[in-house]
Amino acid sequence: MKRIICSALTLLVFNTIIAQKAVPPTEIKSKQISEEERMAWWEEARFGMFIHWGIYTVPAGFYKGVAQTNSGEWIMNKGKIPIAEYEKFADQFNPSKFNANEFVALAKEAGMKYMVITAKHHDGFSMFDSKASDYNIVDATPFKRDVLKELAKACQEQGIKFGFYYSQAQDWHHPGGMGNTWDTTMKRVSSDEYVYQKALPEVKQLLTEYGPISVFWWDTPRAMTKAVVDSLHHITRALQPNIITNDRLGDDYPGDHKTFERNGPRYQPEAKYWELCQPISGSWGYRSDDNNFNSTTTLIRNLINQSSKGGNYLLNVSPTNEGILRPEATERMKAIGVWMEKNKEAIYGTQASPTAAEPEWGRITMKTMANKGLLYLHVYDWKNGTTIPVRLKNNVEACYLLTDKNRKFMTKSVDGGIEVQLTGEAPDKVASVIVLQLKEMPNALPQLPLGQDETGLVTLPAFRAQYENLQGPGAQYDDHMDTVGSWDSETARVYWSFDITNPGMFNVAGSFFTEEGTELSITLNGQTKNIKIPSTGDNSKRFKEINLGEFKVDKAGKYEISFMPDAKNWKTTTLKEVKLQPIKK
Repeated sequence: MKRIICSALTLLVFNTIIAQKAVPPTEIKSKQISEEERMAWWEEARFGMFIHWGIYTVPAGFYKGVAQTNSGEWIMNKGKIPIAEYEKFADQFNPSKFNANEFVALAKEAGMKYMVITAKHHDGFSMFDSKASDYNIVDATPFKRDVLKELAKACQEQGIKFGFYYSQAQDWHHPGGMGNTWDTTMKRVSSDEYVYQKALPEVKQLLTEYGPISVFWWDTPRAMTKAVVDSLHHITRALQPNIITNDRLGDDYPGDHKTFERNGPRYQPEAKYWELCQPISGSWGYRSDDNNFNSTTTLIRNLINQSSKGGNYLLNVSPTNEGILRPEATERMKAIGVWMEKNKEAIYGTQASPTAAEPEWGRITMKTMANKGLLYLHVYDWKNGTTIPVRLKNNVEACYLLTDKNRKFMTKSVDGGIEVQLTGEAPDKVASVIVLQLKEMPNALPQLPLGQDETGLVTLPAFRAQYENLQGPGAQYDDHMDTVGSWDSETARVYWSFDITNPGMFNVAGSFFTEEGTELSITLNGQTKNIKIPSTGDNSKRFKEINLGEFKVDKAGKYEISFMPDAKNWKTTTLKEVKLQPIKK
């Protein structure tokens, strides 16, 4: 790999550029605009395509005949494959059936407005003609083509925004990259050397040689030095000032939007901009044994669900070693497109539902026009003659089917808001959209904020939790169990915001189920405690209240309590609710 080791002079040049924050004027693509202007297209889009693709499609989930755990792109890690062996997959990677124009056309047909593809995943293989390393698709494979350049061109021609995923900290191939703990043949160097030798030059190349880049999607923050993270952050903004980044560069770099992985939030997040990324099947990267495809109904409703909370949906597909999608994925993409073609008005450019709780009959998206609310009622459970409640105190101007304005529906104002009477058969088996046009802006019936009751007690139920899911499956709400579960990453933070009207000392307790016991940290009002949770037994229906310690709240106001796992000592755990009980003097 002749180009991976940079000279001292090269490192000095990169350090100098970053230290001086200087970028040649010819490389600056556009003038800086405001956050609202920069995020406008992203909010309008609501729907994008994620692509995980690399040489891991050659083994396709199997190493030495044995199926490895986790998604396909993790096979090097899960199989503990030595670098010298893993590199051989590049010799077999020849996706001769790949056609960038057809790929982008499929995304467009599905109703997607932007595309993000893995430029380099954790295995260290670059899916473009990297100038920093020969370990790339042009130099190391028989394919000899830069698929990212082809996709960038096709996206520009077809009007799709284009972006890159990049694993900035983990690199299991480079001796300074994080994550490879199994290959003892590597002669280790520092993480900073890896960034300056490989990551920083590659990011610069991606932002200067592939046209306008709309999204840069960082992944898996690790304990990198502030200098190198600053370098990556600065060069991204300097070279493409209007680019949108996510929240995975580092702990102190929130990016432009919050990221949820696999599981979306139960309630509207507090973040202004957020996105759920989710694979169309079980694995992010292609596995030959992955037949766990989500149904078309699930996928469409996932898109609706995120839009109803004001978020975006980044749906991942995984090309094979041949460079094509499995028929199951293509069929679902086309089916989503059929629904989107008829109902796109109810997705693109919509805002979150004005009502806090999710209705049992479906979801609500909204637009505002001329100081009036225009609600889109996505009805999942349609029964002729029944009424669906909408928790708004408003006057109705019109109510009709989105796909047929002549099909109108009767409405009635009641104490609980507005009732819409359904008539006839459901126009769409997945989601039928009714337009509810109001005479004024929405006036939602209030949902009581979390806070103290008359005794001073604060009760925080699982279904009102917020999440920060920075990597891995992260925490999620379980409707069946009414708990927070699947919670095993030190960066998967679970938190509640609540009001305190009567400050003082509080005893915090949580209702847990854990067979083996676990450890976590709790933070409230600047105080952090590390807590050991003992085993609660093997009955998952039996939760035990565990005392989590005393915390002081000095004055009235809004507070946040957060829980984070100790990843090294974490076992499967579910949390049902948290209580803050005032301690009487």
